[in-house]
Formats: sequence, C-alpha cells, structure tokens
Amino acid sequence: MTRVAMIGAGYFGQFHYDAWTRMEGAELVGLCELDRAKGQATAEKFSVPQVFDNAAEMVAELKPDLVEIVAPPTAHTGLIRRLAGQVPWIICQKPFCTDLAEARATVREAERRNTRVAVHENFRFQPWYREIARLMAEGAVGEPYQVGFRLRPGDGQGADAYLSRQPYFQKMERFLVHETAIHWIDTFRYLMGEVVAVTARLRRLNPAIAGEDAGFILFEFENGAVGLFDGNRLADHAAENRRLTMGELDLAGSAGTLRLDGDGSLARRAFGENAWQDCAYDWRDNLFGGDCVYLTNRAILDAFRSGEPAETEAGAYIRNIEIEEAVYRSHESGRRIEV
Repeated sequence: MTRVAMIGAGYFGQFHYDAWTRMEGAELVGLCELDRAKGQATAEKFSVPQVFDNAAEMVAELKPDLVEIVAPPTAHTGLIRRLAGQVPWIICQKPFCTDLAEARATVREAERRNTRVAVHENFRFQPWYREIARLMAEGAVGEPYQVGFRLRPGDGQGADAYLSRQPYFQKMERFLVHETAIHWIDTFRYLMGEVVAVTARLRRLNPAIAGEDAGFILFEFENGAVGLFDGNRLADHAAENRRLTMGELDLAGSAGTLRLDGDGSLARRAFGENAWQDCAYDWRDNLFGGDCVYLTNRAILDAFRSGEPAETEAGAYIRNIEIEEAVYRSHESGRRIEV
C-alpha cells in the first residue's frame, strides 16, 4: 500500500483527493493546508485522517511514500526543496514552478537528494488524446502533416473571470501560455514529436487580468510537421460542457484527418473521401477532462513503483518549460525562435 499525503486543498485539488480515494493500492494518510478550516473540510469530505498546516511536520510524522503538491506555482520550489530527501516520491501540479531557472534548480535539488519528482501534466492522459495516439500508431493519419487546436473555454470574460474557481489566475502576469497552453505544448509533443522552433503572437483582451489571454503559437516539429495553437479564453465553442475538451482539434496526414469535438467525440475522414466516420472508444466522463486526474496519477504511481521513468518525470518535463520560454521570447521579439 502506497501512503499518500497531500499539500493544498484548493479548487482543483478536490479532483486529486477524489482520484486518490479511488486508487487501488494507495491510501490517503494526511493533508497539509495553511487554511485549517479549508483543510478540515477537505479531510472530512474525503476521509483523510490527519490535517496539518506545516508540510515538513506532516512528512516527519506520517512518513508517506508519496507527497502530491497541489499548491500554487509560487510554493512549488520551496516545498520540493524542503521535502526532497525526506520522501521518496513527489507529484507536483503544473505550472511547474514559476519559471525555467527555478524549475531547473528544483529538479537538480530533488535529484541530488534522491527524490523522484513527476509533474501532474494531465492533458496528455485525457482519453481522447490517448485514443488519437493509438489511432496514429495504427496508421489512421499516415505521415502526420499538421495539428491544430482551437482553445475556446469561454470562461475569461468580465471582471469576475476565474474568480469562482481559481482567483489567482487574474494576477498571473504570464497566463495563457504559462497556465493553459503549456498543456498543449506537452500534448503536441506527445502526439507529433519534438518541437524545434516556435513563432508566437499574444495579447490581453480582458483588462481585469494581468496576463495574456489570447494568441497564436506556431510550432515546428523535428519531423517537418507543423502545429497551431489558436487560443482565446474569452470565446467559446459548441459543447455541453465547454471545459471538457476546452476546444477542438484537427490532425491531418497523408492517409486522413482526425477530428476532436467539444464533447470528446472523435471522427476520421480518409484521404480522398468526403464522409466522416465516428471513432468510438471507451472513456469516463467524470469530474475533469475525462477523469484525467485519476489517469495521470495512476500512470505516475505505476512508473514510480516499477522504477521506470514516468511520462512526465520532472527532468524530462523541463523541455516543455524551455518551449514555453521560447514562446514568450518570440512574442516579445517578434521573431521565430529555435528551441
């Protein structure tokens, strides 16, 4: 049985607590939250036996096998450095740390003290992207030419944007890319291969927030394919739940095109044909993103237990942050940036 302790009890953290309560072979043994009332309420909701307001004290007393950090990015470095060497395994929410230099220093410190860290980057584990990867491996698109994603969650309008769920979004000076598009930086790499260059144009539409909330990012992949992230958090798309996929994707290649819609449905059109064929697959519409929080933590835990690298092991995840930094440099300089 893997003993799991949690740090943080905010909005998105609730999905993580739920996931661990359903995880076979894992046991929630404690949580740490500076707001004791919030921590106690979360503990009661998910039957967590002990509540702390000091992470180091929690780890020293409970001796967990794994600590998951679901606190804001500004807390990541301090927490990992404090706990490295005291706990074997750490899962840390994204955005991972506040910038590239901080992320690199955090990874080095964890490695030096023999603590494995993986980033909870959950979009690549959403069931539609796993199915797209499977279909690509079967040759459904042939040689991939290009991929495009249109981000349209429709949650970014007005003075109250994001306040009901994650109010700190409003104060992030880097928002669309650092908080949101980082998901598709990782997912595009998962589907299409390594990124070698980016070109970006970003802008802020909602004056109530500090950072950018719309923009275009052009990706060039090592295999010659290209990708376009077309992001706008103010506009919406057609879906029963606009936060399920948060937008729509097309992936085209020599043998056909795959299409993802806002309800998680996949379809394929073969090259030279006009009709779209549904691609039925099994997935669970639970909580957030097709139960991707559970699927991500299950995959990371299995990798930790086996000794194999996790798909989002922190050392490898640094590449995503390098690409993120290149995106911001491209916007600021008006130039194409090689990564």
